[in-house]
Amino acid sequence: MDTVALAAALRLTMGRTVRRLRQAHAVGDVTLSGVSVLARLARTGPDSPGSLADSEQVRPQAMASTLAGLEQRGLVSRTPDTADGRRAIVSITDEGRTMLEQRRSESVGRLARALDEFTPQERQALQDVLPLLDRLAERL
Repeated sequence: MDTVALAAALRLTMGRTVRRLRQAHAVGDVTLSGVSVLARLARTGPDSPGSLADSEQVRPQAMASTLAGLEQRGLVSRTPDTADGRRAIVSITDEGRTMLEQRRSESVGRLARALDEFTPQERQALQDVLPLLDRLAERL
């Protein structure tokens, strides 16, 4: 199997899927990077901007921009780090959790409706490949 051809096909298919899911959300909605940060904060708890940048594999300046937008919308809050007053700790707000859950529900609903058109065998094949796709994502 040609690894480069497989990589190109995966990139195309995954890109189309993400674009289609993104289209389901209103213009001016939270960016994908913002949603990723909110999901991380909801999953792992409060964190520093520097640590979030490392985890999300973005430059600190990009993370600062993402956090500023989220903070402006009231989706995250910053508090001084009790161990080091020069650092800030970012937390997801109740509004952020609500928005994240609504967005997830919309995306999951859209995916579920599309999957309803697949046969049980096709859905099982997709289920079976998920661990491989997750492993692939971890290695990128």
